[in-house]
Amino acid sequence: MRRVRAAVLDAPGTPFTVRDAELGDPRPHEVLVAMTAAGVCHTDLTTAAAWPAALTPMVFGHEGAGRVEAVGAEVKDLAPGDHVCLTFASCGRCGQCTADHPAYCLDGRRLNFSGGRGDGTTPLSLADGTPLHAGFFGQSSFATHALVHERGVVRMPPELPPSVVAPLGCGGQTGAGTVLNRLRPAPGDALVVLGAGGVGLSALMAAVAAGCDPVVAVDPVASRRDLAVSLGATAALLPDDDLVAGLRDLTGGGAHHVVDTTGRPEMLRRAVRALRPRGALALLGLGGEVAFDLMSLLNKGIRVHGVLEGDSDPRRFLPELVALHRRGLFPVERLVTTFPFEEIGSAVAAMRDGSAVKPVLTFP
Repeated sequence: MRRVRAAVLDAPGTPFTVRDAELGDPRPHEVLVAMTAAGVCHTDLTTAAAWPAALTPMVFGHEGAGRVEAVGAEVKDLAPGDHVCLTFASCGRCGQCTADHPAYCLDGRRLNFSGGRGDGTTPLSLADGTPLHAGFFGQSSFATHALVHERGVVRMPPELPPSVVAPLGCGGQTGAGTVLNRLRPAPGDALVVLGAGGVGLSALMAAVAAGCDPVVAVDPVASRRDLAVSLGATAALLPDDDLVAGLRDLTGGGAHHVVDTTGRPEMLRRAVRALRPRGALALLGLGGEVAFDLMSLLNKGIRVHGVLEGDSDPRRFLPELVALHRRGLFPVERLVTTFPFEEIGSAVAAMRDGSAVKPVLTFP
């Protein structure tokens, strides 16, 4: 056992509190990682607000970066000292995993959202011995250390700053992977991103790297619109009543692709109207039900894609994002605002009020 510090959710909707905890030793296929950075994502906050009380106390966090401290007896491709990015868990055996689509692992819900390893156990406990639920996205990286299955650990170049590595594990690969893995636009295609947060701007940077033209961002926050333009967007618009007309004008009659990160029904309906015939709509935002006019989808031949984690195989795709970063085409650091881990409350507040696009916790 090892003494660690963890940001604990005691009940659904309550603030995270940083407390002492105990972490067990790695199992044969697990890796012990000392965290150096962890991104804060809207998914952490929305899921924590609705998390089952029966699975509390709980540790969240799913964009971890760190250094390997120890490996289980059966781990062959990682070693102590490796710099790594943590990502979602997958079984590696089902039809989706063997077809290189682990984001749709048939066992994914149990491995990522059960409040433990997936077998009913949790490696964490509070200092008084109370079990502490963990394993969020296979990692629970809001802690100074995490135990992660080897499939959720990707080696990174040691010179890459942890604050750049951390967002790649979820937000970076979700946005960029949606564009590069699923939509696969041709150079010159018109692409619109609805919502210029961390995921949306990752999609935007990938679209610019892929040669899309124009690339248009839509967001209500002026600073995010300005950032989108500085990252290569042709234009950035407000989500007002003139949005559809403005998008059609900028895209020469309609976009080839729209990436929605908002999950808002009114924005999704606008997206359909802003697409040209046979255009594609990618759904990334968390939300509830949305109603479409079916004839508008049929008459225009609209393709609707639901996308998790950018439809990425992280062990292949994350190195591709690192290569884009090295070429200056995926400058994740432009999105990041860092906060000390013990000030996680400030990071959460900055995400909620929009003052930070991608808060990243740093560890001593």
